[in-house]
Amino acid sequence: MSVPGSIPVWLAHLVDDAAIFPPGNAPLDRAVAEHAGHLASEYAGLVGPFVVSDVKLPDLIEVVEPVETPLAVAVVVTGGAGAIEPAVRWATRTPQLELRALEIALRDEEDLAHNAQRVITALDALEADLDGVTAHVEPPRVHGEPSSGWLAALDELAAREVPLKFRTGGVEADAFPTSAELAACLDAALDRELPFKCTAGLHRAVRHDDPETGFRHHGFLNVLLATRATLDGDDATAVLDETDPTHRVAEVGEEALTRTRRWFTSFGSCSILEPHEDLVELGLMGGDR
Repeated sequence: MSVPGSIPVWLAHLVDDAAIFPPGNAPLDRAVAEHAGHLASEYAGLVGPFVVSDVKLPDLIEVVEPVETPLAVAVVVTGGAGAIEPAVRWATRTPQLELRALEIALRDEEDLAHNAQRVITALDALEADLDGVTAHVEPPRVHGEPSSGWLAALDELAAREVPLKFRTGGVEADAFPTSAELAACLDAALDRELPFKCTAGLHRAVRHDDPETGFRHHGFLNVLLATRATLDGDDATAVLDETDPTHRVAEVGEEALTRTRRWFTSFGSCSILEPHEDLVELGLMGGDR
């Protein structure tokens, strides 16, 4: 099974284009042009929407030229629940953009469940405007075992079937969760039947140490396989720790990996080329090597 451009179904639209975010920090006009290039390439089926912060939406509207096919965007809401409505208004004010997703972080407050309720209320008020739009809510780092308050917030989101977003890295070492922490997050999401996306630090397929920063990065292939392991009752932490998990792809099989994508929906990356190059090098998709 594949999608156009020799992309296996289990890899379809896996990588959201977050080129303007750290550490890439591409200028907006260049990022938009390069995104169009990705969508015209042989690996177009790998690419998800263009990720933009709400504060950059006015600039994006100025950069995007009127075209027959609007630019699909995932908007990162930089404020709290009160910032959701303005972000939606900006993203839907022009036919040049197609709002596909929202990404909202819960403020790291003592009562996370109450914060989750406020976000849900804001989303409910915009139900008519968000038809076909997926809203991902990002809980804060757990820093060890998930707290009761953290889990209570997930319970609130699960009651309304609101998908999650997990941060898997960043520009500082402390931004990277341990394998045990990330496995606990995957388990909490799947236990509540909540799909999730990931963001930051996942631009390479397998677990590795960055030669420049020394930071130990999770691999997006590890995360997908760890999600499958969690569903199967296996040790997700061990899968996340592997530096060469590719043998598991054949063991799990493409059909099971495709089903797994119902849960691990995508990840944001400041590079589209690096994930593509890794997948080609590993023999998991076609392309010029």
